Amino acid sequence: MTKDSSTQHLVVIGAGASGYFCAVNAARLCPGLSVTILEKTGKTLSKVKVSGGGRCNVTHRALPIAAFTGNYPRGARLLKRTLHQFQASDTWNWFESRGVQLKTEADGRVFPCSNNSQSITDALEAEARKYGVHVQLHQTVMALKAPENSPQAGTGQPGRWEIQLMGQSDPLQADYICVAVGGLIKRDAYQFIANLGHEILPPVPSLFTFNLGRHSITGLMGVSVENAAVRIVGSKLKQTGPLLITHWGFSGPAVLKLSAWGAEWLAEKTYQFSILINWLGEQWPENKLREQWAEIRDQNAAHAMGDKNPFGLPKRLWSYLLKTAGIIESLYWSKLPAGPQNKLIQTLVADVYNINGKTTFKEEFVTCGGVDLAAVDPMHMQSRVHPGLYFTGEVLNVDGITGGFNFQHAWASGFAAASHIAQNYQQTTENQ
Repeated sequence: MTKDSSTQHLVVIGAGASGYFCAVNAARLCPGLSVTILEKTGKTLSKVKVSGGGRCNVTHRALPIAAFTGNYPRGARLLKRTLHQFQASDTWNWFESRGVQLKTEADGRVFPCSNNSQSITDALEAEARKYGVHVQLHQTVMALKAPENSPQAGTGQPGRWEIQLMGQSDPLQADYICVAVGGLIKRDAYQFIANLGHEILPPVPSLFTFNLGRHSITGLMGVSVENAAVRIVGSKLKQTGPLLITHWGFSGPAVLKLSAWGAEWLAEKTYQFSILINWLGEQWPENKLREQWAEIRDQNAAHAMGDKNPFGLPKRLWSYLLKTAGIIESLYWSKLPAGPQNKLIQTLVADVYNINGKTTFKEEFVTCGGVDLAAVDPMHMQSRVHPGLYFTGEVLNVDGITGGFNFQHAWASGFAAASHIAQNYQQTTENQ
């Protein structure tokens, strides 16, 4: 596999969100540029198709850049540069100008109005067809060979890359390479990048749920609390928000955000740790609840505790918490003894659970780690080691919390790389 020497060639490695976005925008900006996407699997845009329960959480509502980057446990400094080029409002305009109507939900997440990720993949694939992007599936990259006239050879100018593919004797040649392989689970999978002189930080899961093993609370699977507060014992890590009880443990935005901010710390603990749940949220710290308990008790004195829940908790959860505190539901509030009362207060605001592992979902797997940002130009996503080599998306040590932030990084980094490739392409064609 070789290319016509008279045509400049961009090869994008990875057919995910950032790789596809880099490819279609580079092809649009440079009509004479040959663009190829290599994908090792038999599917393109896999995460786009399954994210948000199949609806595709395209981005988050537009916020000031400083506020937007506050949702990235790692990579915020880089995002401040890329988001100045392509932020959430640009994502909105890009898709809507291609016929995809978008909507913003109450929590700030942006989805297609169709509630179907197919709207997003259709738009990207249509763009690829329109601008002649070639997509090749089942292509595994084994090695990249930098141009001989690399900066290390003294010229400082990019040249022609060679891409060795599994099962093919002749390498594919390219003038520009964008590595967009996503978050790889094993460090060894990054070896072809490490061989080029880029440091690889150990990849670990970033968005995951907490496993309890066998625990009675999992019998409440499906119950959710709108605004719980969750803290990891022995750390400063805490988050608030919706909390979902599952058949394996805890999920929901509060847990997913906590897993993102604590990804490296939790990996060091091999996912064996304890959490404290305040089922009432941060607005009810323990001291406040104890101060107002007598008033709460007096207001509900004539009611059975199982019938009168003054905190708005789901009925099944309230019954469970009463049982945990040793309180029968038929007991009247006025008759509540001091011992069970103290136990109930403690259970409401500092309920302890021992976590034993995590659950990640393969199709939506998000990692921190990957290519160290120190050797990547944050403005253009170009390697500081090799001109003509770009990195976009999750292959970088950048990850956001749940809510559309990871996709925004994908679009922004892909666009930044495409724009710089277009700039270089135009300069070289003008000089020919």
